Parts: sequence; C-alpha cells; structure tokens
Amino acid sequence: MTDMSKMRTQIESGAGFIAALDQSGGSTPKALGLYGVDANDYGSEDEMFAEIQNMRARIIQAPDFTNQKVIGAILFERTLDEAIEGQAVAEYLWSKKNIVPFLKIDKGLEAEANGVQMMKAMPGLDAVLARAAGLGIYGTKERSYILEANATGIKDIVAQQFEVGEQVCAAGLIPILEPEISINSASKAEAEGIMRDEIMTHLDALPEDRTVMLKLTIPSEANFYENLAKHPRVQRVVALSGGYSTDQASTLLSKNASMIASFSRALTEGLQKQMDDAKFASAIGSNIDKIYQASL
Repeated sequence: MTDMSKMRTQIESGAGFIAALDQSGGSTPKALGLYGVDANDYGSEDEMFAEIQNMRARIIQAPDFTNQKVIGAILFERTLDEAIEGQAVAEYLWSKKNIVPFLKIDKGLEAEANGVQMMKAMPGLDAVLARAAGLGIYGTKERSYILEANATGIKDIVAQQFEVGEQVCAAGLIPILEPEISINSASKAEAEGIMRDEIMTHLDALPEDRTVMLKLTIPSEANFYENLAKHPRVQRVVALSGGYSTDQASTLLSKNASMIASFSRALTEGLQKQMDDAKFASAIGSNIDKIYQASL
C-alpha cells in the first residue's frame, strides 16, 4: 500500500527537485530530436513512444537519479502501462528509487483567446484519477499557457486550474496547477502580478482539507511568489524551465528561496541516445546536480 503521508513529507520538505518526464504526443518528437532520434528512426506512433520510454527509463535508472536529489517525477499517462525491470514505472519510482510519482492529466491546449490558451476538455478524467490512485500516484499536473497580461484571460486560466484541481483533490490526489507564462511575453512581469493575485484569491477560498501545488514560470522579480509558497493551502511551489537552457534556468531559479525545479527540457539537455552508459550517466548526473543545487 502506498504511504501517502511519507510521500507528502518528502514533497513538502525534501531537498531536491521534481523531474518532468511527461513528454506527450505533441512534445515527444521534439524531445526525441534533441536526444538524437530523428523522425525517420521510427515508423509509427507506437515506435515513437517506445523510443521516448527507452529514454525515460535510461534517465530513471541513472545512478544519480535518486531521492537524494530528485524527490518526485511527473509521468505521461501512457507511461502507466510501461515497465522498468518488470515493474510498473510508477511503482518502480517509489519502491526502488523512493521518488514520488505524479501524472500529467491535461489533454493539451485550446487555441489562443484573450491572450491565453486554456486547457482542452478532459473526458473520462474521474476514471483516470481513480486508476492513478490505485497505481500509487501521489498527484497530478495540468498545464495551461499565458502569452500576455490579459486580466480576463488570466482570470479564466486560474479559475479553470482550480476547478480541475478540485476534481483531483476529490479523488484523493494532490494537483500541481501549472498556469505557465511564456518567457518571451513582452508583458511577462505584469502577467505575473495579475496571476499571483488571482491564485491568492482562490487559495484563500480553499477549505482547510484541500492543498495544492503550483508549477510556475520563474518570475522576473526574485522571490515574487514567496507569499504563495508560504500559504497554508500550498504544499510546494515548483518552477518550470520554460525554454531556458539548464544553466540559465538554474541561475534564475537559485535566486528564488522558496521555489524548487520541475524541469523537463533543461533536465535532458545534452543527452544523446548514442552515448555509452558512462557518458550518459555523467551527462544526466551533471544536469541533476546543477538543478539540485539551484533548488536548495
């Protein structure tokens, strides 16, 4: 039986970061391309997902990928059906690595309106959440996207995030709410202010038995989200890399006292399928250490 209280302690107070290994159908081709796997190297969607699973497994099995530096990992829904060394991936993470498993649940983004991209509908979400809980998943992650400081759009984004978050909480899981702000937005700092106030309003309205996590773009002003991180309804605030390089993201993150990393592309930067095991372990170990140090 999954020890949710032990998982919660690790997530709330553990030293380290959350690895984002949740490449989906839309992001997998680019991730594989960076990994040295061309689209010509696979002939079907199944073969594509097999390639990304092999990359994911190689990362998880790396010597430095332990809860000494990595306290959690976010998985793609299809990964629930995959195995590492004969064990379901989520079970392997917790039983072999003591790393808390999360699940990406969003189905992608709607077209831009009011300067934002809302999440698409998630039919069958209750069934997905029930299955995830049964497989020992601790929490979920759902991403939407903010392109400009449009108060109406940001209000809608945050409301949708908390609405889905309530559905997740009702299923006994902890939601990571991810209203990402584009690092290239000309009004990024202004958007951050609007979003922070909207999130605070929703947090203040949560009942005492509800807690969430937040996954946010690294703010333009250091420690801008301190009041969110200290809110009694928030377990942890984590940062996405958002297109920054590993070094850029780590440098910016290190200036924010209460944020830890939840990086995807910055975690896998420089990894190549063609690397032998020693070179691969060294490369992923270097990335893990940079991100870990920035998260302390």
